[in-house]
Amino acid sequence: MTRAHQPVVERRSGARRGRAAAVLATVLAAAVALTGCVSAFIPERSATSTPTGETVSAQLEPFYGQVLEWTACEGGFQCATAIAPLDWSEPSRGEIDLALIRSTAPSDPIGSLLINPGGPGGSGFDFVRDSVDFAASPRLQERYDIVGFDPRGVNRSSAVSCYDDPAELDAYLFDLPSAEPGTPEFIAESERVTAAFGAACLEHTGDLLGHVDTVSAAKDLDMLRAALGDARLNYLGYSYGTLLGGTFADLFPGKTGRLVFDGAIDPATTDFDVTRTQAEGFESALEAYLEDCLTSSACPFRGSVDDAAGDIAALLDSLDASPLRATDGRQLGSRTMFYAIILPLYSAESWPVLTEMFASVLQGEADYAFQLADSYYARDADGVYADNSTEAFIAINCLDYTSSGTPESREEEAEQLAEVAPVFGPTMSGGGTSCAEWPFESTRERTEIAAEGSAPILVVGTTNDPATPYIWAQSLSEQLENGHLVTYDGEGHTAYNKSNACVDDAVDDFFLEGTVPRTDPLC
Repeated sequence: MTRAHQPVVERRSGARRGRAAAVLATVLAAAVALTGCVSAFIPERSATSTPTGETVSAQLEPFYGQVLEWTACEGGFQCATAIAPLDWSEPSRGEIDLALIRSTAPSDPIGSLLINPGGPGGSGFDFVRDSVDFAASPRLQERYDIVGFDPRGVNRSSAVSCYDDPAELDAYLFDLPSAEPGTPEFIAESERVTAAFGAACLEHTGDLLGHVDTVSAAKDLDMLRAALGDARLNYLGYSYGTLLGGTFADLFPGKTGRLVFDGAIDPATTDFDVTRTQAEGFESALEAYLEDCLTSSACPFRGSVDDAAGDIAALLDSLDASPLRATDGRQLGSRTMFYAIILPLYSAESWPVLTEMFASVLQGEADYAFQLADSYYARDADGVYADNSTEAFIAINCLDYTSSGTPESREEEAEQLAEVAPVFGPTMSGGGTSCAEWPFESTRERTEIAAEGSAPILVVGTTNDPATPYIWAQSLSEQLENGHLVTYDGEGHTAYNKSNACVDDAVDDFFLEGTVPRTDPLC
């Protein structure tokens, strides 16, 4: 699955990940300033939190009753560190740290609004620090303390680590496979590479690697709610953040306040269904891009949309046969080119970037494509990774998604992917291999989430979202006992605070007044 809010693309197989929309827009359109203009005049708020004081077991009291110490940090924000048990089933096994940042409301806040930008592996800390105005509207910032947090395993919290030298991660992500994609040899090679990577992650991370699953992170959310002093959780989750929020709602329906899930993931889909649906989603987004591109003289393609799609498929095949070498020595094959293509597909505003990238590759140049792929992986121009989002993405997914299938079934799946997504399907085939040899088995049961007894929950879906296709939003809103769908008819990954006033008003009115749309507003 590619990253969500962030897309979710897996090494050597499918798409499975998501870069926060704010980060994506910053990378792809440098002229667009998304960084939140946090005023230096943010009023002083108490330096300590007041926990709810609710009754929990003696083992959990140190976590639910902890007092958060807020200190001034960069940009006029306040930062704090919370503790959580390494293992919620055995709290005495040890503790982990969770990093928090907040923008305080001017006065009399409704409460805290926790935000997750997606991934898995996306940093809510960085999202709020760098893009608070993109994360939440001015209306919400006036009435809520906007809280960003790094989930367990991510970035500034106790984090997954898999290498000493960034070149080791480079090799894992960018080295060309020796076998043809989709073949049994390719799948076997992928499994060997993944096994070695998983062993390195275990060596560098230790026991934490087996406890970065979404269920554990959802229990962290409930603890953070109590430590912040909120009787009920108010939460805005993008992409993967919808799975985290939905899991919380299912575990703690009586503790749900106002929850909004934008760019929903269907919690009941199988590993292969996720890959297939995303392949169709990216294929649909590519077709929309090509339809627009072909109206411009700058478009490097000619003919019909089908003709242009066929040219891109042929380009991917040619890169497997004859990779292009970048100036830093890396070779551009179809897998890296795939990531370079899908990143701009997350937002229609980034389509001109995609046009320029295609033009450069067709001229035999690889640097621009690597620039986009590096952005997807948060890799700087000097080869240093800005965060651990790639390692966290893999580790969390491998605990959340059960690897299934046999070499024979994977061959059949590869054929299905090529049929439903002729351009991207072949590159995304082999979706069950990325976690096949992971050090820990999956721990999350893939079932529908009803969250029986919860407060109303808004589910926002975009009709041509490539990373979290609209069908998933429809499905989740139907699964939830108290789910309410808000449809945005348009392009791109997620919709709130980036699409139109209809979506923004529906979300803001829900958070501020508790207003639930009587019917889908069909924005």
